[in-house]
Amino acid sequence: MIEVQDWGLIDYNEAWERQKQIASEIAEKRNRNVFVVCQHPSVITVGRAGKDSNILLPTKLLESKGIKVIYNDRGGDVTLHNPGQLVGYPIFNLYDYKTDLHWFLREIEETIIELLSTFNIKGERVEGLTGVWIERSRKICAIGLHCSRWVTSHGFALNVCNDLREFDYIVPCGIKGKEVTSISKELGTEIDFNLVKTRCIEFFEKRF
Repeated sequence: MIEVQDWGLIDYNEAWERQKQIASEIAEKRNRNVFVVCQHPSVITVGRAGKDSNILLPTKLLESKGIKVIYNDRGGDVTLHNPGQLVGYPIFNLYDYKTDLHWFLREIEETIIELLSTFNIKGERVEGLTGVWIERSRKICAIGLHCSRWVTSHGFALNVCNDLREFDYIVPCGIKGKEVTSISKELGTEIDFNLVKTRCIEFFEKRF
């Protein structure tokens, strides 16, 4: 049984601080597993493997567009969050499941693939790359995790109906020659964000 929290549209740093507090409590008490869903105002985040060269605009120009650059402790390289993207933070005690982070990554990918199938979108994995892809060339969901004492934080970012043009400011996940897509773009029509969020919660509750 997971505890679902919907934080709505929330500043990235505020969400990160909340995650750290919840993760610390779970590591101490081992009494719950929390699944957070939210959206963030436009922000670029850089993971532990991130390279500044994958940010294509100067910091001052990004700031003039209202976009902060934040360095964090998740795995992965550079990514972007903006409104209309469904962000999920599974803050889970893996002792309740399996103490294997690679297994957990694959489980998240599989959950997103199942979710996409309900919209007649065929998501898939690409060998050697994390996340969920369409036709092995268009990334629809990025994943980057942190794990300490077998408690996870950070999570996934599923493009639902967000402005994909902002991804031109970065090399997404440090992978060149690949496109970024969304559910709306794949369907060729606007999609109800809340519908996707509700289904996502249902699939995570079912799997975990």
